[in-house]
Amino acid sequence: QVQLVESGGGLVQPGGSLRLSCAAAGLTYSINDMGWYRQAPRKQRELVAVTHAGGTTNYAEAVKGRFTISGDNARNTVPDLQMNNLQPEDTAVYYCYVNVWRAGGLYTYWGQGTQVTVSS
Repeated sequence: QVQLVESGGGLVQPGGSLRLSCAAAGLTYSINDMGWYRQAPRKQRELVAVTHAGGTTNYAEAVKGRFTISGDNARNTVPDLQMNNLQPEDTAVYYCYVNVWRAGGLYTYWGQGTQVTVSS
């Protein structure tokens, strides 16, 4: 069973930075893509950043230039999310995820989420 656990969330002032990590256990399947989503109050969950098996990375327009997926690209490890110049609109619960190939199809695993609050 795959388990993902996020860490690194918290309260930060506008303009500040946070780094989110996602510890993965049981991740033995072939990965199609992985990354981070977020969900703000009363809004739908939205993609923040995704890295594909081929190595390409994509970011939501709202975070381009401020957020970066980074890490040592160790096998079957969800990369960290470095968030710089955080703004109040970045306040949300952040979730890491992986899409894996299992039994001939794609299956998504989610972490439990970590709260990021940007406020002065």
